[in-house]
Amino acid sequence: MTATSHIPVFALYGQTAPFPDIVHIERLADRATSDGWTISAHRHGQMSQLIVIATGGASARIDDEACRLSPGDFLFIPPHAVHSYDFRPGTGGHVISLPTALLGGEGASGLGATLARPLHGRADTNMRRLVALLVDAFAAKGRFRTQLVMALAQALLAGLAETSATQGEGARAPRDGRLMQLDALIAARMAQGWGVADYAQALQVSTGHLGRLCRAASGMGAKAYIEQAVMGEASRLLAFTRLPMSEIGYRLGFDDPSHFSKRFRAARGLAPSAYRRQLEGRMPTG
Repeated sequence: MTATSHIPVFALYGQTAPFPDIVHIERLADRATSDGWTISAHRHGQMSQLIVIATGGASARIDDEACRLSPGDFLFIPPHAVHSYDFRPGTGGHVISLPTALLGGEGASGLGATLARPLHGRADTNMRRLVALLVDAFAAKGRFRTQLVMALAQALLAGLAETSATQGEGARAPRDGRLMQLDALIAARMAQGWGVADYAQALQVSTGHLGRLCRAASGMGAKAYIEQAVMGEASRLLAFTRLPMSEIGYRLGFDDPSHFSKRFRAARGLAPSAYRRQLEGRMPTG
């Protein structure tokens, strides 16, 4: 739990400058040593990351979930997911930062949808081989470095998507592009308290059509889909900041703190204050 009043959004950790390359690769030691092997809570707006642990280990929190990383493990963080780490001193491995543009292009919509959630597991032989090839290509200066790095990065993302699908995370139809636009709109407009009609108008679809899109992707109507996204952001703010409950509600479009508390309890089964207390003891150590 941090004492901040907001969750910072970075390009690379601690930086707001434009992304410096096609991808970016660092050794964990180079990134984490200067911060005392602790990476505080943050998120990336237009970038996903893959961490592969070779030696040592780490405790990680992604949104309101916690996990431990051991040698041979990987962790994939999609855009917008809030995450933090406590690495064991001396941990070895790599962090690979991948702009969301690598998920674009013809036929890639299913890839982006499948990799919309965090993914944690053991790095198999193919993943380790691709990571090694990508690290070498990133460090090279050949004439076709850009094409080689892009091809290897997309191959790595495709392999992650296949892993996600076998774990059940991707066993759903690719989302309509307008639903992905809806996700971006919700993130941008939730503080204004937009309702279904507002989002439908912005997407230039009827409310009924928006409801059908949401139901096909998630089994929920548009109102429930939007509220789930808003309560997901509420959960992140409760987990990673010390903002008062009333301020969190205000940031999410609720003028009445009691109404926010009521809606949060309906969504999570706990009052916001109880939810925050429950999270305080869930971050693993070591």
